[in-house]
Amino acid sequence: MLFRSGHVGRAIARVLGVAPCRVTWVDGRAHEFPDEIAPNVRRVVTEAAVAEAARAPAGSYFLVMTHSHALDFELVEAILRRADFAFCGMIGSGTKRRTFENGLVKNGLGADALARFSCPIGIAGIQGKEPGAIAIAVAAELLQLHERAAAARRQAGVAPV
Repeated sequence: MLFRSGHVGRAIARVLGVAPCRVTWVDGRAHEFPDEIAPNVRRVVTEAAVAEAARAPAGSYFLVMTHSHALDFELVEAILRRADFAFCGMIGSGTKRRTFENGLVKNGLGADALARFSCPIGIAGIQGKEPGAIAIAVAAELLQLHERAAAARRQAGVAPV
């Protein structure tokens, strides 16, 4: 689940468009989506982003990067309260993360939920701020997490997802 179709969102959708995954790309601004997207990417034009997050299947990976800190906070809180997600990540700085953590704690979320919140997103060591560099770092992080989860399932004798 990718929330926002700005420059970084578009770059992430392009990178994930060639990855072995399905992407639901959510934004309320239809004009922000490119005319052509990969077959594994589905556009959802809605102002009800939190409702879309609630409808996502268990085990979903969530990327939050909307135009609004308030909406980012609503999404992150709703996702963390679900507890059945594979990944909850948000674009931002360490400062933004601390601000969100403080608000989430005030709203009753505990350390276990906060430990599952990733911000900033992307594999360590990539310093570029260009949308393409961010997209590659984020896609690499998601692929690493997916591979680790698949290996753990294989080791436990559980069928792949």
